[in-house]
Amino acid sequence: MNTTIGVTLNVIASFLFAAMFAYTSLLTNLDGEEIFGWRMLLTFPCLTLFIITRGYWSQVVNIYHRLTKSIIFIVTRLFSAAMLSFQLWLFVWAPGNGHGLSVSLGYFIMPLTMVLIGKIAFQDRMTGYQKVACFFAFLGILYQIGFSESLAWPTLAVGLGYPVYFWLRRKTDTNNIGSLWVDMVLSLPISVIFIFAGGEITSDIWVNIDTLWLVIGLGVLSASALTFQALSGPHLNLTLFGLLVYVEPALLLLVALILGEEIKASEWPTYLAIWFSVFLLIVEGINSLCVKHKFRKEKLRTSRY
Repeated sequence: MNTTIGVTLNVIASFLFAAMFAYTSLLTNLDGEEIFGWRMLLTFPCLTLFIITRGYWSQVVNIYHRLTKSIIFIVTRLFSAAMLSFQLWLFVWAPGNGHGLSVSLGYFIMPLTMVLIGKIAFQDRMTGYQKVACFFAFLGILYQIGFSESLAWPTLAVGLGYPVYFWLRRKTDTNNIGSLWVDMVLSLPISVIFIFAGGEITSDIWVNIDTLWLVIGLGVLSASALTFQALSGPHLNLTLFGLLVYVEPALLLLVALILGEEIKASEWPTYLAIWFSVFLLIVEGINSLCVKHKFRKEKLRTSRY
């Protein structure tokens, strides 16, 4: 395990995801559904190549065998694919429709929601830091609903939807990259429908050659980000991987501000509460890393005697 390489690859992935978030604003001729369709269609071959070359195809085979034996498992996979498709669509739709900040806030809330789901659904133990972090996040959300009388639906969709998606993967023992591939396969038909329904490129590919190149660029960004993120995993422990989760929403927030969105005065208490919650989780993660590093050094020192 090379931590430096893992951190570098993961941070590069976060920058690529943020770049894709901004890049979608260039595709002004396409609606969110058509952008989503092209992203899925162009990313899928790259994901397939990665799975085959990295030796993960056995995960896909295992899921296929389970699909042939259980109707309930088929239903869960269809539901999982639908949830993933919605999240990927929202990611490319939001920046061009004034919801970039809402989505970035949802990504900040997501890890906190996952802590709560882990506690409720799997009886995971919550640390003191996590309890305080969840309390402040709850206060921030309560303020937004009570005083501002609103909480943007994209924030809720990401902050609640993604944790439910990961809960389902864990509950069905499909929390791996092979499951992601199956979800994308099941989503491909709707992706193709969106592409031809939009028809911006397919109607006359030669007239729309510039848009086609932009779409290809989107596919390259999407596939590259996914690849870098997947490659970083084996080099990171769970604590460090969890800390790096916060890089992407911070970059998405920056992109949304650059694209012209603004945090309203009434929204600042919510953002500050969520950011403080995130800060507490980061402090906990750093402490955990320091303790583990100290333990390894002590173990190495005693082994010499």
